[in-house]
Amino acid sequence: MKRLLLMWSALLTLVGCGSAQTKAPDQGVSPAYATLLRTMYKSTVPTVSAAELAQLRQQRPGLALLDTRTPAEYNVSHLAGARFVDYEAFTAAAVRDLPREQPVVVYCSVGVRSERIGEQLRALGFRDVRNLYGGIFQWANEARPLVDAHGPTQRVHPYSALWGAWLTRGEKAYN
Repeated sequence: MKRLLLMWSALLTLVGCGSAQTKAPDQGVSPAYATLLRTMYKSTVPTVSAAELAQLRQQRPGLALLDTRTPAEYNVSHLAGARFVDYEAFTAAAVRDLPREQPVVVYCSVGVRSERIGEQLRALGFRDVRNLYGGIFQWANEARPLVDAHGPTQRVHPYSALWGAWLTRGEKAYN
């Protein structure tokens, strides 16, 4: 926890000084968020921006969309058509029915947990795996549609108060 707080402090210092000038894959991502993601991603799974994913979903109806968060996070909201695969309990059995050549996009809150699941999918032989850049937070920050068990919603589980700072749109809901 102390290491995470130090990283956040360093990131905010960088952003405050105007040093974070690199561009994120998606123009809608704030420079501070892009800097955070750059420090956390291992770049082991190609990313797809929210805008690119929205377009891909129209072009490729067979695209598998995997939500890799916790059950509580998924129950608050998720992307329509997403399949829940629990990050903490993920095994090959969770995706045994998916063809290895089927395109797959994974996501979580910001893209770190989903990148780990993406690595596992690639190790299992999936050929076309991508990670939603910025996760569901970026999707929501761009006012893209979310659903829960009852239909459309604006609610998003912010994972924690610390991580919730990156969620700038939607209603933060912990349950």
